[in-house]
Amino acid sequence: MDIVGTYLAYLLISTALTVVVGTGLARSGRAFLLDVFSGNDALARAVSRLLVLGFYLLSLGFVTLTMRTGGDITSARAGLQVLSVKIGEVLLVLGVLPLITLAALARTRRRSLDKQPGQAGLAARAAIPALRAAQPVQPASVPQPQSGTAPVL
Repeated sequence: MDIVGTYLAYLLISTALTVVVGTGLARSGRAFLLDVFSGNDALARAVSRLLVLGFYLLSLGFVTLTMRTGGDITSARAGLQVLSVKIGEVLLVLGVLPLITLAALARTRRRSLDKQPGQAGLAARAAIPALRAAQPVQPASVPQPQSGTAPVL
């Protein structure tokens, strides 16, 4: 595997991964955006398109900037090793970008809840920590039969 083959494989795999993740984010993020923007569908769609566009630009920009390798690729083994490191870098970036976006949107949602008139915003905001602190319900224990007695069916 020569350097050109490694670069082409890297670009093909990275672009495919970016498109798959971007498509999934666009599909899954719609409900969250509708909640963040209080059901305003037009605004949610516009923000979704802008977020996906930014995701593609950042991801593909990272892919092209990190395409270059140091040294020569003299064997298929070396080519695969370089390719695996490069794909790993892309996967890390593809994982971090949605988390950063989600954190920013959660912050926006929190601010919009605080700005709601009356107690509705405060009540909704107060419910969030209560939900985080809730412990899972433990199943009731089943009494065990005493030794020497047959279980009752």
